[in-house]
Amino acid sequence: MPDKVVARFAPSPTGFLHIGGARTALFNWLYARHTGGEMLLRIEDTDRERSTEAATAAILDGLSWLGLTWQGEPISQFERAQRHRDVAEELVRLGKAYYCYATPAELEEMREKARAEGRPPRYDGRWRDRSPSEAPEDAQGAIRIKAPAQGETIVHDLVQGEVSFPNKDLDDFIILRSDGNPTYMHAVVVDDHDMGVTHIIRGDDHLTNAARQTVIYNAMGWAVPKMAHIPLIHGADGAKLSKRHGALGVEAYRAMGYLPEALLNYLARLGWSHGDDEVMSIPEMIEWFDIADVNKGAARFDFAKLEALNGVYMRAMDDRALFDRLMETLPHLPAGEVFLARLDTTAKARLQQAMPGLKERAKTLVELADGAYFIVADRPLQLDEKAKTILDSDARNVLKAALAKFRALGDWNAETVEVAVRSLAEDSGLKLGKIAQPLRAALTGRSTSPGVFDVLAVLGREESLARIADQID
Repeated sequence: MPDKVVARFAPSPTGFLHIGGARTALFNWLYARHTGGEMLLRIEDTDRERSTEAATAAILDGLSWLGLTWQGEPISQFERAQRHRDVAEELVRLGKAYYCYATPAELEEMREKARAEGRPPRYDGRWRDRSPSEAPEDAQGAIRIKAPAQGETIVHDLVQGEVSFPNKDLDDFIILRSDGNPTYMHAVVVDDHDMGVTHIIRGDDHLTNAARQTVIYNAMGWAVPKMAHIPLIHGADGAKLSKRHGALGVEAYRAMGYLPEALLNYLARLGWSHGDDEVMSIPEMIEWFDIADVNKGAARFDFAKLEALNGVYMRAMDDRALFDRLMETLPHLPAGEVFLARLDTTAKARLQQAMPGLKERAKTLVELADGAYFIVADRPLQLDEKAKTILDSDARNVLKAALAKFRALGDWNAETVEVAVRSLAEDSGLKLGKIAQPLRAALTGRSTSPGVFDVLAVLGREESLARIADQID
């Protein structure tokens, strides 16, 4: 192993940071941390028509939210185009590449012939050994690499093992287009070399690219980085991941109320494991992660498992830390801004007090905010359909009796209100649920909530009595 591992994450800014890209970034970051190395960030923005500044900003924001930090400034591939041209021309001077003047019509003819003969389309090398002096006047040639014609190119992959590619299938591919723009295949090699990248960790859809890129490394006499092609993520049904499975931008997961540390834990387990450990802290993941332990087979994304894991993380969080996390996440949640606007000092204090009961019932921050809505709801409460059903005439009589008990209380806390409710149950011969359910509906407008005694304690005497009285009236 070299003195220091240098990994890189190289997204294209043609959209948000999707979940597969986030896992690739995570594996690079974990491996760099595990080995005491560093992870660099390169924005592969050579596709000028599809690359946008908004997408670049979204990628940086997504990585920052996940806590996947990188060393130095992000590098723009587009800004390095002159360097890519220089290397392509250097390869021509070395006799390792050549100018090709084949016309679009000639290239189409080659493709048609290959199809007719049942072969994959390949460039036939017609300019490989010709002199540029034979070029048509004013023709702008593309530069093609001289790929080896015989034998095979072998990729020594840390995940996939040794993979060999027949050189006849690689053909003399273009590294610099006739308009002077480098191809992705070429730009990646030059950038990785110049950035000192020692390990390339990316999706296994790039495995065939690895063979072509190895040809360029060898032609320049550069060391080929270690490569690790990780399996793609599939949906729970085994089909290629799509938006219906969860192939969404990372910002969508924030809006769905997932904690970044829970999402990282879940992503790490997609294709990699450490024994039977399901829940892992970031330091544990860094300590245990090794790229060689990643599975070859595709991993399956399962929302139910992610949600369950997120719930584990929320319940394990300190109440104050979870409150702070909710506060910083509310602007990203559906209707979160409305909730935030209603949180005055009193409501914030009530929310913190309610946190132990709220987090036991929620798997996401969206569910947490939804469960806490009764704290900021305006009087008189809008009842949901189930709450309306509960509050019939019998239930309102129960509320009247409860109101009388509560008004007689000295101290007001979860213990004293529970004593009052149990006393009412004894006096009336009703089961506890027959009293708790109408109280819950009156206090929260819903049929489900944290424990009703906790709700009474959180809302306090004045607000609780007023909400109960609203429903009697």
